[in-house]
Amino acid sequence: MQKFEVVADFVPTGDQPQAIEALAEGIRSGMQQQVLRGITGSGKTFAIAKVVEAVQKPTLVVAHNKTLAAQLCAEFREFFPHNAVEFFVSYYDYYQP
Repeated sequence: MQKFEVVADFVPTGDQPQAIEALAEGIRSGMQQQVLRGITGSGKTFAIAKVVEAVQKPTLVVAHNKTLAAQLCAEFREFFPHNAVEFFVSYYDYYQP
């Protein structure tokens, strides 16, 4: 499998290095749930890409709407140009249990 390597012109800054390490350590230790919070434009997508790079695990990213899903897919494709980044949208217009 191709190594996950983030390609970006910038490096983690501010609180990002600590958040990346904490999330990566949580994954390594088997934590089932973690939350990354931040305001719009704070670099959460980049931080998650760096977590994927740190843990070297294929990752499923779930978005709550189609527009955000497309944006995230495009950003992850830029961060991981040497890896497969795929996009799936469910066309169910309403919940079906």
